Formats: sequence, structure tokens, C-alpha cells
Amino acid sequence: MWRNSRSFSSKLRSSSSSSNPSTTTSIFTFYHPIGVAQPCLRALYPYTSSLFSSLSPSPSSSDPIRLGFLNSHGVRGFSSVADPSSLASSSVVSRAREAVDLARHYGRCYWELSKARLSMLVVATSGTGFVLGSGSTVDLGGLCWTCAGTMMVAASANSLNQVFEIKNDAKMKRTHRRPLPSGRITIPHAATWATSVGLIGTAMLATKANILAAGLAASNLILYAFVYTPLKQIHPVNTWVGAIVGAIPPLLGWAAASGQISLNAMILPAALYFWQIPHFMALAYLCRDDYAAGGYKMYSLADATGQRTAAVALRNCLYLIPLGYLAYDWGITSGWFCLESSILTLAITATAFSFYRHCTMQKARRMFHASLLYLPVFMSGLLFHRLSDNEQMTKEDSSKRMLDDLVQEDKYTAEKIETEHSRGVSQGRRPPVAYASVAPFPFLPVPVYADS
Repeated sequence: MWRNSRSFSSKLRSSSSSSNPSTTTSIFTFYHPIGVAQPCLRALYPYTSSLFSSLSPSPSSSDPIRLGFLNSHGVRGFSSVADPSSLASSSVVSRAREAVDLARHYGRCYWELSKARLSMLVVATSGTGFVLGSGSTVDLGGLCWTCAGTMMVAASANSLNQVFEIKNDAKMKRTHRRPLPSGRITIPHAATWATSVGLIGTAMLATKANILAAGLAASNLILYAFVYTPLKQIHPVNTWVGAIVGAIPPLLGWAAASGQISLNAMILPAALYFWQIPHFMALAYLCRDDYAAGGYKMYSLADATGQRTAAVALRNCLYLIPLGYLAYDWGITSGWFCLESSILTLAITATAFSFYRHCTMQKARRMFHASLLYLPVFMSGLLFHRLSDNEQMTKEDSSKRMLDDLVQEDKYTAEKIETEHSRGVSQGRRPPVAYASVAPFPFLPVPVYADS
């Protein structure tokens, strides 16, 4: 066997003496008889180049470099391992993939920092206030700018809330996977994000809406991030402060549309304020163990039986009942909304009363679900049954006409009484001037007439 190998190498030498080993077309590898590869590139390079140059065409600069090998059956094969253009394209693809993954990562972190679903609920209340304050025609451009600015300010407030509560969130089961406690984003990065979107949102409202709307947004941001957030670890009154925070966005939308705040603008903020109390009371009762682990001073933590928590929820549900009538009486909506609002409020009040009678997790969860249903239905009813400016003016004119008719009728009645009185005096009847009591019935007054 070795003899055959030596004879084959001698043939290679004799054949390579007449050829020019200036170009390389492939890389060749011999294998030891026991199967272990032994590279002979440097030793056989001058002899193998001329042999394989006659067997294969010379490659161009764009062709891949091919490695020759022998498999277990003795058959020679080639595999391409390097191509400059393919390497460049693969590096571009990998960089693009890394950029997409990075953008997806931070987009997810920003989404969770902003509490996007809660922020969109805030935007919905602000947009409803804008439509209610617009009158007959709604400025769609102004509505979009107002919603965008409100979304940014709400995202900023929620992000700052998580920056300040990172240690508390790490102790709670439902919050320990947030971006900051889990370490997916750094605190300076989150603070920079919150500050940037807050400033941009406030500036957007100031330029595209008015200063009043921007002032309400900025004050709400400060109240939520710097008053409500630390107060959660100090006193249970934080729930009522948070209700004020939730009531401001519809007022912001009304101010952005009309440039002022009137009595009619208070219907939706009042509904949001009274609605948030049973909503948060149910949530605090359901998650009181988690809130206790996080170090929050919620109202339900000092109420072992849950009776006081349920009583507060029931009382604020009752406060919601007259709002539908006020919206109708003040000319904001038609009379149908008064009826629908009353039915809706009685439904959530029934769940609160059920929770008050039996303070269980099941009853609290039912009241919580009823509160989730109440707000969108109430706002939808406001928008569907709202009256335009012309209809409000018509209603005001009819009310004024009715009042004028009543005044004219009162004047006619007064004149008629005065005429009859003058006739009675002229006919010699004496008018009653005082009252006295006659025994034995001292409680019955008897008129005493003056002498004519």
C-alpha cells in the first residue's frame, strides 16, 4: 500500500515538473489509512496545483472557495466555505436583525412602563370630554392632537410611578416582572423616557390646544407622580387623591375643545370620581395581600372583615344615581340618557350592596367587573344622547318661554286678585287684618276684621 502511494507521488512530481504552479484552484487533503486526516497542503502545493488546474476551470473573484475532501467511500467532494459577497450580506442581515430585536425589546419596555391600556382609558375619557365640549361640530384635528398629548402625559406619569416604586414592585407578585424590577431597562433610561414624553405631550397640548388644557395635564402629572405615588405608602387617603387624578382628563378634553370650564363640564369628571372609589375598593380588597407585601397603605388593609370597604363602595355608587338626571336637566343629553344612566347605576349599586351583605372574594370580583362595564357604557351613552348647540338653544328657548308664560300667568293672577280686592273694599266688605284664637279651640285661627 505504501509502495503504491510512493509511486503515485513520484508520478505527481514528474507531471508537475512541466507545469506552472502559479495559480491555486482548490485545497486538497489526504487521509491516513486508518481514517485520520493529515493535511498536506504545504508539502504538496507545488505538485497538486498543476494537476487540479487541468481538471477544473480557474475560478473568478466572485466564486466561492471550495474545500476538497474524501468521504468514507473514497469519493472526492467539494464544499464552499467562503464568499466575500455572501459574508457581507449575512453581516448586514445580522445587524438588521439585531436592530429589530433591540427596537422590539425597548418598545415592549416602553409599553409596560406607560401602562398602555390604562393610558388608553385616560385618552378615551379625555376624548369624550373633548367631544362633549365641542358643541355641534367636532374638530377632528384638535381631537387627535388632544388625545396624543394626553397619551404622552399619561405615559410619563405611569413611567415615573414605576421609577419611584421599583422596590415595592419587586415585592409584589403582579408587578415583579415589570421592566424595572426585572432589570430589562435601567432607571436612568426609564426616567429619561418619562421626562421626554411628558414634556413633549405638555408642549403639544399648549401649542395645538390651549394653555388651560396644558396646565391641567401638567398639574395632573405632578399630582399623580409626586403626590399620589408617595402617599400610597403613607395613608389610605391615597385612593381619594387618585380619584381626583382620574377625574381631570375629561375636564382637560372639555377645556381643549371650548377653551373654558363650565358647570356642564363637571358631569363626566364627577362620574369618574365617584366610579373610581368602588372600582379601587374592589381591587384593593382582591389584592390586599399583595398590597401588604408591597408596603402600601390601602383602606382595605385596616378592615379585616371588609365591611367598611364595602360601605364606602356602596355609598359612592349611590352618588352616581343623580348624574343622569343632571345631564338631562342641564341640557347636555336627552331624556333617554337619564333613564339609561339610572338603570346602569342601579346595576352597579346592586353589586356593591351584595358585596356589603357578604364580604367575600367572589362578591368583590363581581363588583369589580361591574365597575369595568359601567364606565364605557356611561361614556357611550353621553356621546350617543348628547345634544348639539342648536338643540340646547331650542331647549333653553322653550324653557324660557315656559318661564315667561308662568310669569305672565302670575301677573294676571295678581292683577285679578287686586281687582277683586278693590271691588270688595268698594262694596263695604272688611278685609282681614289679624288673626285671633277663640276658646275652646285655641288652635283654630279666626279672622278679626277692622272696623270700616
